[in-house]
Amino acid sequence: MAHTQLTRHWHSLDREAVRALQGRKLHWYLRECVLPFSKHYRKVFADAGLTADSIRSLDDLAKLPFTSKEDLLPTPENPRRSLDFALIPDKAVLARRPGVILRALLRGKARVQDELDREWRPTFMTATTGRSTESVPFLYSQHDIANLGKGSGRVADICGVTREERMLNMFPFAPHLAFWYMYYSGIERNIFALATGGGKVMGTEGNLRAIQKIRPQHLTAMPTFLYHVLTQAVEEKLRIEGVRGVLFGGEKVADGTRRKVAELLAQLGSPNVNVVATYGFTEAKLAFTECPFPLGHTPPGYHLYPDMGIFEVIDPETGKVLPDGTPGEIVWTPLEQRGTVVLRYRTGDHIENGLTYEPCPYCGRRMPRLLGRISRVSDYRSLRFQKVKGTIIDFNELEHALDDVRGLGSWQIELRKAHDDPLELDEINIHATRTDGVDEEALRLSITNMLHSHFEIRPNKILFHPPEKIRELQKVGVALKEQKVVDNRPKAVAAPHQPPPPRP
Repeated sequence: MAHTQLTRHWHSLDREAVRALQGRKLHWYLRECVLPFSKHYRKVFADAGLTADSIRSLDDLAKLPFTSKEDLLPTPENPRRSLDFALIPDKAVLARRPGVILRALLRGKARVQDELDREWRPTFMTATTGRSTESVPFLYSQHDIANLGKGSGRVADICGVTREERMLNMFPFAPHLAFWYMYYSGIERNIFALATGGGKVMGTEGNLRAIQKIRPQHLTAMPTFLYHVLTQAVEEKLRIEGVRGVLFGGEKVADGTRRKVAELLAQLGSPNVNVVATYGFTEAKLAFTECPFPLGHTPPGYHLYPDMGIFEVIDPETGKVLPDGTPGEIVWTPLEQRGTVVLRYRTGDHIENGLTYEPCPYCGRRMPRLLGRISRVSDYRSLRFQKVKGTIIDFNELEHALDDVRGLGSWQIELRKAHDDPLELDEINIHATRTDGVDEEALRLSITNMLHSHFEIRPNKILFHPPEKIRELQKVGVALKEQKVVDNRPKAVAAPHQPPPPRP
C-alpha cells in the first residue's frame, strides 16, 4: 500500500475510509516492523496463537491482549525490561528484503545502510514522569524524531500559527514529551520558536524577559506555570501585547483556568486570546490539540491523526471496545513508530464523551476526536473522614471545580492525617490566593459551600497566602510539574512481629 495515501487526506476522510486504511496499515506495520523486531510482541503473538495475518482490520485488534505500564516496569529478573519493547532489527533480515536490495542496487549499499540506520537506530529518549510508578524510558530513532515534527507541525496548523509569527515554548526542559514536541513544531513549520526551558531553567523573571523581548503571538506552557508568570506580570504592571494564542499541555485545563488566563492577558494588553489544550502521553510519542474556539463554549475535543495511530475507547472493567460517543478508557496503538513500541496500550485515562468521527463544529476538519474531559484512574482517592467508612473523591472533578471558583487565584490541596497519626482520620486543607478585590471570608464561604454541595466534604482549613508563598508550595520552577495536590499523610508502620505466647 502507498503509505502516503492516508497522510495526504488525513483531515478529510469519513469514518469507514479511515478505519479501512488504518486496518491495512496496521497489518503492514505488524508484519514488517513489530513482529520481526520486537522481543516482547513476538512472545505475545506466539502465546496467543496469532500472526500478522490474524490482524487485517480494526475489528481484529480485539484479538490482541492489552499492554499496560506495569508490563514495562523493571523486575529483579529483568531490570531493563522496557528494552524488550524496542524494535531491534536484524540487519541480515533487513538486507534480504526485496525493497532494500533494489534500493541498494539503485542508490548504492552505503547510502541505503545509512538510511536504514537512521530509521531504526535509537538516538533520543523521553521518559514518563514517574509520579505514581517508576519512570519508564521511551526510545526514538530519527524516524520517530521526524514524526515529532510531523505531529507537532499539525498542532501549529490546527491552532492557526503562521510562519510569520513567533512562539514562546515555556515547557520545562527535560526528557519530557511536551518540551521536545513544541521544540520540533517550530522547526517543522519554519516558525521562530524560543524554548525557555520553563521555570527550572530561566525562572519566572527570565520567562517574563523573554516575552518582553521577542513579543510572541503564541505561548505554550503548563497551565499552572503560565498562570504564575502572568500573575507576576500584572503585579509588576508590565505590558504583554500581541498574544493571540495559548496552548497548554502537561496538566488538566479547567474552564476556569482558560478564563483566568484570558482575563490576565486582557489586563496585560492581549484581549481575545484563544486558549486551547493538548492531550499527549509519553507512550504515544505524540500530542493532540483542540482547535481554537470561543471562550465559554464547549471545547471541540482533541483532533487525532489517524495515519499515525489508532485510538480505541474501552470499558475499563470488561475490556470491550465501546461504540462512538461512549465514555471509557483510552487505548493507543501506533502505526508509524520505531524505537519503543506498545500495542493496545491502556493509558489509564478516561474520556468523558468518547470518540467521534463527525466533522469538528468549529474548524470543520473530518478527523477523529476525543470529546470531553480526560481524567486518570489515580485522580480517584479514597479518604476516611468518618470512623465507619471511606469517601471516594474524584480529584479530577475537584480540581476543575476549584479552578471554576470566581475570585480564587492559584491554590493547592493538602492531604493530612489528624494529629499526624497514620491511623487517624484524613484531613483536607486548601491553600489559596485571592484575586484583587475579593473578600477573604466571602471566598472562604464560596469554597466551603462548593465542596460540600458538589463533593459532600468540608475542608478542615482554608489558608490564604500571598502569591509568592503559593509559588513556593507548588514548587513553581523547581518541580517538573507544579504541585497542585500534595499528600502529606504519614504511612502506617507495621508493628514488629511478636512471638506467640507460651503454651500453658
